[in-house]
Amino acid sequence: MKYLIAICGALLLCTTAPAQSSINVELEAGVKSLYNAFLKENQGAQQIDGWRLQILATTDRRQLESALQRFKNDYPSIRVDWVHTKPYYKLRAGAFSSRSEAERLKYVLSRDYSGLYPVKDKINERELL
Repeated sequence: MKYLIAICGALLLCTTAPAQSSINVELEAGVKSLYNAFLKENQGAQQIDGWRLQILATTDRRQLESALQRFKNDYPSIRVDWVHTKPYYKLRAGAFSSRSEAERLKYVLSRDYSGLYPVKDKINERELL
């Protein structure tokens, strides 16, 4: 019986005692300035549902880089970027709020690139300007 009371008392103390543990992390000055710059750059960056044109999907990174350079040379005023979703590298152009806007660019680009199609993507509002 004594043991039962002792165990109950110990459990009661453990559950009622506040657990106080904290970790203090000191960042180097360079890391802290990079972190602050990251926060400032991405603060308020709103992403919306939008559309891009997919130009290419390939597993060969060299083919992607070649197509990226060709597109940049042919259309320097159109924003182009790529994403890697294993195992594919996907080359995408433009940033549109509606599919109909993406279709207009598709019509223009289809003379030089076949197989283009619009894809949904998250777009930063700044890209739409």
